Amino acid sequence: QVQLVESGGGLVQAGGSLRLSCAASGSIFSINTMGWYQQAPGKQRELVAAITSGGSTNYADSVKGRFTISRDNAKNTVYLQMNSLKPEDTAVYYCKTRIRIAGYPKEYDYWGQGTQVTVSS
Repeated sequence: QVQLVESGGGLVQAGGSLRLSCAASGSIFSINTMGWYQQAPGKQRELVAAITSGGSTNYADSVKGRFTISRDNAKNTVYLQMNSLKPEDTAVYYCKTRIRIAGYPKEYDYWGQGTQVTVSS
């Protein structure tokens, strides 16, 4: 019913930049909050940044001032611009969106497949 396709991960040197994208498609009636999470090896998945349908944002303290989350509602896409990357940012990044499917009254959370970000020192 809903598919999330992530792109933009890769290998970058410390201080470099990457831009992640996550596009939602399917029988979508509306999209509420969209967010990005990171999961490093041996660690729990943690929120990096989120953006509401109205454009309000929140960030983990570790990325404030370096990462920027944005969304294009016409394209059902959320982005994560990552600047000044550090080796400790290395993780698999997942997008999560809260979506209401056409014909259903409730919202559900959907996860992307994850994209690897590796920052070398």
